[in-house]
Amino acid sequence: MKPSFNIAERGEGSYALLAILRWVIVVIFVSFGMQKFTLQSAQGIVQFISNSPFISWLSVFGLRGEAYVLGVAELGIAALLVAGAFSPILSAAGALMGVITFAITWSFFFTTPGVVQWSWSTDPMAWNLAGEFIFKDIVLLCVCAVLLLASLPRRHRALA
Repeated sequence: MKPSFNIAERGEGSYALLAILRWVIVVIFVSFGMQKFTLQSAQGIVQFISNSPFISWLSVFGLRGEAYVLGVAELGIAALLVAGAFSPILSAAGALMGVITFAITWSFFFTTPGVVQWSWSTDPMAWNLAGEFIFKDIVLLCVCAVLLLASLPRRHRALA
């Protein structure tokens, strides 16, 4: 029997509440994606992109271009998540893309100079406003991971 993917909120058990997570993360991706088309956002994310070992290559598109690429990607992920409410494979694909996105953005916490000040003598981990902004991405990463795990075929969920 061929394992089949699931629409996260239609899985076995009481998964219906996962619909809340799906639609909240859709709103987040749409709002973040739209923001990337503004100059203010493009200027605000350059410090993270330029220091990222994962997406620093986006600088070849220039200041606005790198923001546009990310904006299109985020709106695309939102569209996948919306379609995933109706298609099991798109449910998994959208959630996986969300996991990748937030894993990369959460890595900025460690790769962007000056975001975190590590110290054993005072506050062990003090971060500035940019660090506070990035730190919340761990929750968004977990939301996408829950949707992904609930979308996987039953056999694969047991391995996760």
